Amino acid sequence: MHLTDTTSTTFTDLGLNNELLKALAAEGYTTPTPIQAQAIPGVLAGRDLMGIAQTGTGKTAAFALPILQRLAAERRPALRGGTRALILSPTRELTTQIAESFRTYGKHSGLTVAVMYGGMPFGPQVKAMSRGVDILVATPGRLIDHMEQRSVDLKGTEILVLDEADQMLDMGFIAPIRKILGKLSHRRQSLFFSATMPREIGALAAEMLRDPLRVQVTPVAKTADRVRQSVIHVEPQKKSALLVELFADPAMKRTLVFTRTKRGADKVARHLEAAGVLVAAIHGNKSQSQRERALNQFRNGHIRGLVATDIAARGIDIDEVTHVVNFELPNIPESYVHRIGRTARAGAEGIAISLCSGEERAFLRDIERTTRQTIPASDRTGDATLVGNASVGSGERVHRHTGGGQRTGGTGGTGGNGHGHKPAGSRSGAGRNGGGKFRPQRGAEGRGGAAKAHRKGPRSGSAAAR
Repeated sequence: MHLTDTTSTTFTDLGLNNELLKALAAEGYTTPTPIQAQAIPGVLAGRDLMGIAQTGTGKTAAFALPILQRLAAERRPALRGGTRALILSPTRELTTQIAESFRTYGKHSGLTVAVMYGGMPFGPQVKAMSRGVDILVATPGRLIDHMEQRSVDLKGTEILVLDEADQMLDMGFIAPIRKILGKLSHRRQSLFFSATMPREIGALAAEMLRDPLRVQVTPVAKTADRVRQSVIHVEPQKKSALLVELFADPAMKRTLVFTRTKRGADKVARHLEAAGVLVAAIHGNKSQSQRERALNQFRNGHIRGLVATDIAARGIDIDEVTHVVNFELPNIPESYVHRIGRTARAGAEGIAISLCSGEERAFLRDIERTTRQTIPASDRTGDATLVGNASVGSGERVHRHTGGGQRTGGTGGTGGNGHGHKPAGSRSGAGRNGGGKFRPQRGAEGRGGAAKAHRKGPRSGSAAAR
């Protein structure tokens, strides 16, 4: 069964119990988002679910609310070291956010929630699981380590959620996920969420789900309606000077700057700081405390900019981002859609500015072709007012992504004429395991960086409550 966006209803109409309605009212949530309105009744009825949705569409509540209600309605103790509901998430930031959502919505339920991710000691996690929990939110690598140490038992798990499945593919977690699936009961209910549906993810969904309810709330390769996009053509060595110039605009109060690499993020952040702009960098090589501090400073407005890689940004859930700057264009068009979707959330408008060097024009053409739009452009090449700095940026040659993906075709050019028409439309490393003799975590969840993998399929999104 396939559902698309429907008109809004109320949470009361969805059949949620009074405890959940009370918690939602306390958070100021009265109207469900499309994915919540479509998914919650089916999940309450015990259906498997395929949800094609991005962070920011309200998908966390779409699975958290019905799971809380189902577990509360049929109370039973979890096995020692076990969990009744298992939620797998790719990054520690997203894992923490999901667990906090369960605690917030379930504060009147009495259900227990545990979190498990790398970068934290094993001891407290083992202790938390010793008597069993109702809900466990975990990253795959750390969960595998606990399974191998026999501190976790998944035989009694009743509900499985796989969130951000396409990012799991990016980070090399598909094999660990299949290993986890092998330890679960076949009688479980499974909920599967992905922003895109490349071939590998479709195959994984087919393995996991039985006659699933299908919910899709965002069109293919559609950029956010309220994002005003532009491109500035400039030499690569002058991008840093142009970025400083952009930050001279006081309207850039809370800006996400994207680079392709962790090294590039650090370099851009250092250059901005040297120019007097308060920023921080966030990526997989940063410690957990550094990442949390940077996110809190950005969220609270203590810094104006956050320089991030694509994977690190997957864990960022902040509504008040005013600008997105692509210091380097992504070589995968769908990553562009995901990046600029970080602004114009919660009903606000946003601005996305892309700095495009000559060697990146092919990336721009791919983006315009995929999103079926021509992005308005201006040309600052040869601008003598911009002082070059060859040391800033990734300094790496990146090839165009030629994987299959889900291409929509359409028109679009290089964006170089500046006469674009209106747009067609419109959350890494979990750190090393802490604690004694245990080895570092697998995949890109470790601090060493992301496993190499091709991304396919479009990304898009809209503002919504978590």
